[in-house]
Amino acid sequence: MIGLWDTTGNEVVKALAAERRSAGGVASGMALTLIVVVEEKRVREAEAAATIAAAAHPCRIVMVVRSDIERERNRLDAEIVVGGRLGPCEAVVTRMYGRLALHAESVVLPLLVPDVPVVTWWHGEPPAEIATDFLGVVADRRITDAAQAANPVAALEQRARDYAPGDTDLAWTRITLWRTLVAGAFDTIEAKVTEATVVAPRTDPTAALMRGWLAARLGIDPIWESTTEFPRMRGLQLRCANGDELTLIREENMATFRRTGQEDRMLPLVRRPLGDELAEELRRLDADQVYAEALGALAGISGLQQRPAQRVHLWKDPATAQRAEAGITAHGGTTANH
Repeated sequence: MIGLWDTTGNEVVKALAAERRSAGGVASGMALTLIVVVEEKRVREAEAAATIAAAAHPCRIVMVVRSDIERERNRLDAEIVVGGRLGPCEAVVTRMYGRLALHAESVVLPLLVPDVPVVTWWHGEPPAEIATDFLGVVADRRITDAAQAANPVAALEQRARDYAPGDTDLAWTRITLWRTLVAGAFDTIEAKVTEATVVAPRTDPTAALMRGWLAARLGIDPIWESTTEFPRMRGLQLRCANGDELTLIREENMATFRRTGQEDRMLPLVRRPLGDELAEELRRLDADQVYAEALGALAGISGLQQRPAQRVHLWKDPATAQRAEAGITAHGGTTANH
């Protein structure tokens, strides 16, 4: 590992090149660049997940840790790791302070691997608008995690309003096994499904996307049955026109599958580590149309998959917004005009 304190972007690029040369073939054959936007307190957690994903998809990991944008003096610290604790990949952890944190692209762009796709993953509360963040604009794929937001379901609805092809969310990844089990059940169903119920807490983003997926696939409006007895989606029930019912109920790492006229079956429904979820999303670098349809059905917005894939950078200064809010508070509900 190389540590650079109070350095410059050029020095980081030079140090990375030197470390690659000394590492020999360890850093060859990069399939993509993974940009990780994360808070300081979650860097190690993000490193662990990215390392698992990089084992399946060799990549260069560029971590962006933004801190204290109000600091008067800009500062850049960096750690460079090739191989070592992060396995057969290379990583640059950049910590940006002051106004530099608002212009992370000046540091990140020279660190992208040439001629390979770029994926940006926000490990934390998703941004309100990805278009205001250059790290989202430069990426071919953008991965958010609505579960990290204060209101996860509202965060998904915002993702629909802000959607462009290439976006995805880890809440969608977490229902892959659910969708696989449900889709498998349709191999033996001949009657039309007329009604569906999803049992989950009202704040569960995976349940919201499951409802959206069922609505988009089946053309129905699934019922959301609220529960507080389980921290995440508990189960779902499908009712067919011929009276048959299919039910999936989660029991820790297993699910009980029930169908009218058949014996109950136990099926695996394991909650995967974060790194495995991230690795799944890195398997595809094209737009996920099924996710777009489910997200659109959830938010009541049609045609998401027809939107243009290209994003345009719209930069907004958060410091200006903070000063405006402070002005509103200080002047009893109105911003001072001078």
